[in-house]
Amino acid sequence: MKQNIYDNPEFFHQYKALRQKTSNYNRLLEQPTMKSLLPPLLNLQILDIGCGMGEFAKYCIDHHAKHVTALDVSSNMLTIAQLENAHPQIDYQLQAIEDYEVAAHRFDCITSSLSLHYVKDFEAVIGQIARMLSPDGVFIFSVEHPIATSRKTMEDNWIYDTQGYRLHYAMDHYQEEGLRQQTWLVDGVVKYHRTIATMINTLIDHGLSIDKIVEPIPSKEAIQQLPSIEKELRRPSFLFIKAKK
Repeated sequence: MKQNIYDNPEFFHQYKALRQKTSNYNRLLEQPTMKSLLPPLLNLQILDIGCGMGEFAKYCIDHHAKHVTALDVSSNMLTIAQLENAHPQIDYQLQAIEDYEVAAHRFDCITSSLSLHYVKDFEAVIGQIARMLSPDGVFIFSVEHPIATSRKTMEDNWIYDTQGYRLHYAMDHYQEEGLRQQTWLVDGVVKYHRTIATMINTLIDHGLSIDKIVEPIPSKEAIQQLPSIEKELRRPSFLFIKAKK
């Protein structure tokens, strides 16, 4: 996650415009799923990795969490977070999770929305997260689905007929983990592909038990608001894993 594409001016301008739309994947699919997996938040100490503009951190406080430590590598993101989602019980920090140090058993719940696919050393980060979790603590994270990150050319991997209708989605190189580069708003966005097995086994190896796995599908209402999201019924964009210590 040390790659800081969100402070690229061109990228951030386009990303901010995307997030400000009333109907987008974040509002209609990713965040509703993340919130549905949360435990009761009353009096919990929470760490939010890759907090972005702070909407989720503020949501946790509004739902009675005791305190949220919110990390992000982007000063652009944190500037907006501190302007729009500031709260005395939220501590925004310009920090990569790889460099973050805190006492063991510090947090009751650790969350990460679509940030861990930017992490090169997944095992080291999971080990760190497991150490920071309190006994019985919960870790919930989303990543781009390995189906979507598997191909070495992470572009539009749908196969179309001559009329432009989607026939099927092409997946390749699934077992070959590692760096992928993608043109998303700008060229050269770096992500890391890893298999579902690698993610689950890494969690287990660090003493976490798998509580739930979700590959979210859009509701009928979401499809009405954003018709393009209907393709999620054929190929998932996101993978959520909820684990417990």
